[in-house]
Amino acid sequence: MPVFVTIMFLWSKEIEISWCLGIMALVNIVLVHAAGNVWSDYHDYRRKVDADDTYSVRTLVAGLFTPKEVLMLSVGLQIAAVAMGLAMVALTGTTLLWFGLAGIALSVLYPPLKYAALGDLVIMACYALLPMLGTTFICSGNIIPEILWLSVPVGSITVAILHANNSRDIETDNRAGIKTFAMLTGRPAAINIYVFELLLPYCWLLLTVILGYVSPWTLTAFVTLPLALGNCKQMLSYQKKGIEAIANLDEATAKLQLAFSLTLAIGIIIQALA
Repeated sequence: MPVFVTIMFLWSKEIEISWCLGIMALVNIVLVHAAGNVWSDYHDYRRKVDADDTYSVRTLVAGLFTPKEVLMLSVGLQIAAVAMGLAMVALTGTTLLWFGLAGIALSVLYPPLKYAALGDLVIMACYALLPMLGTTFICSGNIIPEILWLSVPVGSITVAILHANNSRDIETDNRAGIKTFAMLTGRPAAINIYVFELLLPYCWLLLTVILGYVSPWTLTAFVTLPLALGNCKQMLSYQKKGIEAIANLDEATAKLQLAFSLTLAIGIIIQALA
């Protein structure tokens, strides 16, 4: 989604872009994030963060695959991502290499950083700041800082996916001996932080439109506000209904991210065609 939104943003600005490189960037970001997710699943299983009684990915816990198979899958995806990244560096320039090195480093180091309560910052960097700035360079040959106005709302909802997961898993993560941001704040504060992360994108878009930094058409994303409010209500219901109320909130937040980013991109496309 961050790469797709960036490509549409560049197109709406009538900036000459390489669509071929844009597609390569889309494929590459999927490979990098898939490799990082599988790598994280492997380490979560080894650290016993994921267990039979946790709301975790069941791939390893249920014995569908062996740890070695999951590790090899992650390595294979990482190799494919690096190969495609180097190809894009050859086609665009060495500036992209720094974005790639940062992305790969954060992907590989994500498990220990996540266990030290830094996962939220890594997600913001890997799922918003780096891919959106990097995509401007890949597609246009220039780094266009203006895209950062849109990286805040896109990144905030993505961080909320992890935060919902960590807010739910405070007890089991504590048992595994790791630290997350939600654990440091405590669940009452974590609940409020989640609500803030979901409402920030809409307030941010409205403010940046008023200030003239982004197009009014970006407010098309407001059609997803009822979904965001529903997720906030679900998180707030924890105090009465308990942990089951937020068991699948990370998944619901991911669906909100998809809907928000798509409608944001649609608004940008309408702007370009208007």
